[in-house]
Amino acid sequence: MPDIPWFVYAMLLAPFGLILVAAGYKYLQVRAASHWPSTPGKVVVSNSELRQVRVLDDSRADGHRDEPRNFANIVYEYTVSGQKLRNNRVSIGEDRGNFEVAETIARYPVGTAVTVYYNSRHPREAVLERDLPKGMGGCLAIAAAIVLTIVFGGAIGIKRINDFIGAHLVDPKLSPLVVALGAFGAVIALFGLAFHRQASLAKKWPVVTGTIKMSKPETYLAADSETGRTGPVMTTTTVSYSFRFNNVAYTNIHATVSSNNAAQSGWLMRRFTGGYKAGDQVKVHVDPKNPAQATLNPGGAAAWVLWAIALGFFAFAYYAASGQSGLVAQ
Repeated sequence: MPDIPWFVYAMLLAPFGLILVAAGYKYLQVRAASHWPSTPGKVVVSNSELRQVRVLDDSRADGHRDEPRNFANIVYEYTVSGQKLRNNRVSIGEDRGNFEVAETIARYPVGTAVTVYYNSRHPREAVLERDLPKGMGGCLAIAAAIVLTIVFGGAIGIKRINDFIGAHLVDPKLSPLVVALGAFGAVIALFGLAFHRQASLAKKWPVVTGTIKMSKPETYLAADSETGRTGPVMTTTTVSYSFRFNNVAYTNIHATVSSNNAAQSGWLMRRFTGGYKAGDQVKVHVDPKNPAQATLNPGGAAAWVLWAIALGFFAFAYYAASGQSGLVAQ
């Protein structure tokens, strides 16, 4: 094994540890729900709904922001001890939005008779599906394999690559730099390839007509700078669009622009959002497998930018490896 400090392994394994903790917590929820009693119920509302979801954002002082996402809003009625109750939680799994919206609505149309599983101590807490989310076990196994491969196989492999490259350099001491630059370039190139593939697929997606929506300006305090000073007050505006696909309504974000200068916000909106105005009709490219993932611009410009950056890393790696960079030990 290469001589790598323990905390490096800890940092690499931390994400998998968090996944295991979340999976364990979800398993305990499923186990508790498996003992819940059931009662007949009926679906009374079945449509899509836009909800605000809190997501991490390290550019803000409070570390988070609210993001609109599409949800399947399945409201069902059931009776416990003579009291009629309503709930809209479908699965014991965590629903973060923009996932299987149309499928869930199709599975539970209005008027459908359902079996409601409820917490006998808190009858308002109920679900329609109390099994583990599909594919959860497989995802955990894949995550474990990836993490272990990165931590152990990657560490050993990097050492061998480092030794191999060092033996062919003018100055073997530059081997870690060359490997690091090459690795960064390869990772960025893979991201570019993913963007290019996504753009190619998006151009073949079905196209529907949508309508531009524009949020009101929102102010927030930016995260503290590295000097410890309080961040500036920022103003942000989000351009979103709504559309319908297979009789289900969706809303998606096109772009969000933030500025600490109110006078510049209008110019930035026009520059980076295509000059859209509220009410404009637009063509929306919709992913038929997951309509919540749609786009107004299926072009692959981002892929070319990433490839250019990757090429820069490769060029710098070659420059350092050839001994022409001035980094060769004298």
